[in-house]
Amino acid sequence: MRIESVKENVNFKRAYHQGKSAVYKPLVIYWRKNRLGCTRLGLTVSKKLGNSPQRNRIRRIIRAAAQQQAAILPKGCDIIIVARARSLSLKSTDIEEIFKETFSA
Repeated sequence: MRIESVKENVNFKRAYHQGKSAVYKPLVIYWRKNRLGCTRLGLTVSKKLGNSPQRNRIRRIIRAAAQQQAAILPKGCDIIIVARARSLSLKSTDIEEIFKETFSA
């Protein structure tokens, strides 16, 4: 299953204000139903977390974990992930565990 990207700021804001959330030390996950029928993933990695190679590494790792766990991600939702400082040391398997804990309940 292919996971699309959330690109428009309005969709990020809708997820922040109207969606559900789960807070963990390395990540905050927001999700909200969309009317498109496909799962979309949006990533927020602040400049406070490091230079661009570090931020892009975090994005790649989160995307890889999302692809691995695509089967358990809710269908037809916008999923927004906000990386926090502790996410710098994570591996994709750590993020997969967070996805399992959040979405397989």
